[in-house]
Amino acid sequence: MRHLLELLDGAVSDVYEKEGLAYRPRYTPVMRALIAREPSTVSHIAEAAGITQPAVTQTVALMVKEGLVSVRPEPGDKRQRRVQLTDAGREMLPRLQACWNATAGAAAELDAELPTPLSLTLEKAIAALETRPFGVRIAEARARLPVPAAPMPTVGKKTPTKPEATRRRSTPKPKGR
Repeated sequence: MRHLLELLDGAVSDVYEKEGLAYRPRYTPVMRALIAREPSTVSHIAEAAGITQPAVTQTVALMVKEGLVSVRPEPGDKRQRRVQLTDAGREMLPRLQACWNATAGAAAELDAELPTPLSLTLEKAIAALETRPFGVRIAEARARLPVPAAPMPTVGKKTPTKPEATRRRSTPKPKGR
């Protein structure tokens, strides 16, 4: 799974770089949420993008450093932060949209080559994991395995015979001291 993500994200990152954009694929859910509703709070972006608030907070912090968004306290609720595009973020939107359209076209071509479209497989996997998380599945699988009788011996490691501190020095001390 990680390899697939590296292949896809790496190619998308290359497209942004060739387009001359200081932009990472991880910015896209935040950017799309802001296109739909700007300004927006971190919690609204998280809900709209389907990602966690900590992930949004981290991504927004990176986007602030890149000059793509600005953040201010929400009037009336100082715990909430209002996020909006900067002029630089807004100026890159037409080029981003072109990259996103090209990416969607490439994804459609990939889906057509596969026996089951990747997008459909991922949707089904996400739905299944939302119903029964992977951690629960791992715990259930582990519970079905037999319990080992004793710890397995470590192979290839030599147990020291004397503690390091009690060993004699292998080099002689200089005379005359």
